Amino acid sequence: MLLPSSPSPLMRALSERGYDDLTPVQKQVLAREVSGRDLLVSAQTGSGKTVAYGLALGETLLDAAGSLGQAAKPLALVVAPTRELALQVERELVWLYAKAQGRVVACVGGMDPRAERRRLELGAHIVVGTPGRLRDHIERGALDVSELKAVVLDEADEMLDLGFREELEFILETTPAGRRTLLFSATLPEAIVQIARRFQRDAARVEAAGHAGGHADIEHRAVRVHPREIGNVVVNLLRQADAPAAIVFCATREAVRRLHATLSERGFDAVLISGELGQAERNRALQALRDGRARVCVATDVAARGIDLPNLGLVIHADLPHDAEILQHRSGRTGRAGRKGVSVLLVPASRRRKAETMMVEAGVVPVWSGPPTADEIRALDQQRLLGDPALTEPATDEDLSLARILMAMSSQEQIAVALARLHRARLPAAEEVADPGDRSTSFRDRPEPGHRAGPSTAEPAERRGPFGASVWFRLAVGRKQNADPKWLLPMICRRGGITRKEIGAIRIFDVESKVEIAADAAEGFAASALRAEKGDVVISRLDVAGGDERRAPAPRARPPYAKPAYAAPAQPREKRERPRHDRAERPAGQPKPFKHGAKARRT
Repeated sequence: MLLPSSPSPLMRALSERGYDDLTPVQKQVLAREVSGRDLLVSAQTGSGKTVAYGLALGETLLDAAGSLGQAAKPLALVVAPTRELALQVERELVWLYAKAQGRVVACVGGMDPRAERRRLELGAHIVVGTPGRLRDHIERGALDVSELKAVVLDEADEMLDLGFREELEFILETTPAGRRTLLFSATLPEAIVQIARRFQRDAARVEAAGHAGGHADIEHRAVRVHPREIGNVVVNLLRQADAPAAIVFCATREAVRRLHATLSERGFDAVLISGELGQAERNRALQALRDGRARVCVATDVAARGIDLPNLGLVIHADLPHDAEILQHRSGRTGRAGRKGVSVLLVPASRRRKAETMMVEAGVVPVWSGPPTADEIRALDQQRLLGDPALTEPATDEDLSLARILMAMSSQEQIAVALARLHRARLPAAEEVADPGDRSTSFRDRPEPGHRAGPSTAEPAERRGPFGASVWFRLAVGRKQNADPKWLLPMICRRGGITRKEIGAIRIFDVESKVEIAADAAEGFAASALRAEKGDVVISRLDVAGGDERRAPAPRARPPYAKPAYAAPAQPREKRERPRHDRAERPAGQPKPFKHGAKARRT
């Protein structure tokens, strides 16, 4: 049951949002013994701390009637490390204080400071912002902190990691000495303790239950991978989970760009977030994830801090985190507010010891396994198709009319085959991957992808005899555009609505590639693949002058690493004889001949 001592307007807002109970950290923050005091709270991401300090601020800001009064100079200040987290906090506080007529204003980097100044001039009860932008407004006189009753530092350890200690100290020194200071942090390093001792008075220490053991609602997995197959493993994990929303963490911006390109080419609705994006682009990417237009976000650690996606069911660590704290922050993006989530750590053999140490420090006990295989993904696809509501929901009159037409034109088997093809065509193709822990598979025996000398060839996934009658098609992408069989093959399957068995050789040249398609699948492939949309790789039928287009010969490849042949000289160069000046033969008084490089004598 909700605590009766909490401010009633805020309780009504929680009830309307569907809260049946408070989280452990929210209950501890509102306990009678800490009411009205400064707070030093250690709570993990996703533990409900935003609502916790929102309720705690209510005790300080609301009057006996549960009102905030007319908005004028700010009464509370919330400082967050990133724009995304600050904007998320603003949204949470807006609905929490809606019944109390609270006015919340956000001030973050990347937004128009003049618009923020105008909103501040209209008055605010609570201001939420990033350290740098808040300091700038204070120094310019746009933000008056003289009447502040409370200051909240959210994700304080993150702000120190990002180098905001000077800004935090400036803000705390500028605000009134009698204010309440609420400090929230996932971890409490020595620097946080020093700030607490300097700026807090008689602070109550609050630690959320189960803090050391990680989220109970997150299933942690560790997957053994080959370093060169990480992109393919990410594809299979996304296909296996089929989560409404997922986030994939990479260590660098370049890694984010590469993986995002890989996933987009394979048919995933993916967005990327990195430090090089402007705020408007980041907002559009996050909105696409929230409204379902995108289901995968590829991001760096710094850019993804503070992201809150309500349907995020899967977190993949494509690159190993630097330490246990980053692992906790990444994983905490999922499993929030009682929802279940999965966190998957991809571990190459060379990094296993570091991964195991990190997970021990984070209090995480993962389930180890190899990557999901293509056969496992195909089996899941079959189960999902058989359980699809389209097969069990009652048919409408329009559905029955179309079904009778189809049955009159085709057999039941043909209709079922068409249904399976349509189902398979809308799904990204699963990848063939190996388990480094499986001794029966030797990765060294696997071909190196993307051969760089001469045209590259990717053989079909299954070994077989001659390919038979075929048609060649041209792809307007080559080695100079980083064409590689490992992403060309699934792209060709998706664009043409075919399987790998219907693809022969793929040959990659400097500015184009050529693919061999089985003759019996070529017409359907052409009808589907040649309709290029904006941003698609252009595919065209390969025309062969004077020859049979259906039996176009494979392009002749130059021998790899061919060296130019230089004509040998007709006769060997004769050695030029230089006159020798022997001491005995040199006439008396004649100077010694000059030698290049010799030091000139000073006269």
